[in-house]
Amino acid sequence: MDDSQKSKDQLLAEVQALREALQRNNADLEQFAYVASHDLKAPLRGISNLAQWLEEDLTPQLGAESRRQFGLLRGRVRRLETLLEGLLEYSRATRWRHAPEPVDVGALLQALMAQLTAGSPARLDLGPAMPILTTERLPLQQVLMNLLSNAAKHARRDDLRVRVEVVGVRGVPQFRVTDNGQGIASQHHEKIWSPFQTLVARDQVEGAGMGLCVVKRIVESRGGQVGVVSDLGHGATFHFTWPDARRE
Repeated sequence: MDDSQKSKDQLLAEVQALREALQRNNADLEQFAYVASHDLKAPLRGISNLAQWLEEDLTPQLGAESRRQFGLLRGRVRRLETLLEGLLEYSRATRWRHAPEPVDVGALLQALMAQLTAGSPARLDLGPAMPILTTERLPLQQVLMNLLSNAAKHARRDDLRVRVEVVGVRGVPQFRVTDNGQGIASQHHEKIWSPFQTLVARDQVEGAGMGLCVVKRIVESRGGQVGVVSDLGHGATFHFTWPDARRE
């Protein structure tokens, strides 16, 4: 074997070693995120309960400013709970695989939308020929729920309208979720997929900033791709492919 072949083999071995080390590090980080977010929820509940008891006991003596401060405390605790829940959801995104089963996509979307917008005039439109896919129900349900929830949360209008279509792209189902909300400026199209990123202050729209990050993580773990087409003030279309599915 000549020196050039030895160098090439050595380089390939080093690349493989680095890849395996990266996979181990990612697994360790996922485990840490899962344990940290799970274990921190119990003491946080204790803080929340203690604050509630104190407020109830001291209510007759509390002035307006003290009541406002207790309100801020409750709000911050809820925000931290939301952040921990988002972190836990993120760590769970690729931890388990589920047995494929038939999923009626149209019926699933209608159930999710009804759950999110009960009592509101928000409307869901479905594209033609919504498929029945044989795939993992729970991961697909989580992706669709997060996208619908994102539309409902950020639309900031009573007449929210969401249209969902499923088309074939090179034999792979592609979902397109379009809303008539506020839209997203082009400079933020990459930012929205990162953890804990929100484009609106949390005082205006409560959330952990993890919903789209979880969508990306789940879709890519199934071999798919995600993206968004949007302009500020003109709604948004989120799209993702779902290769891990067979149309019935």
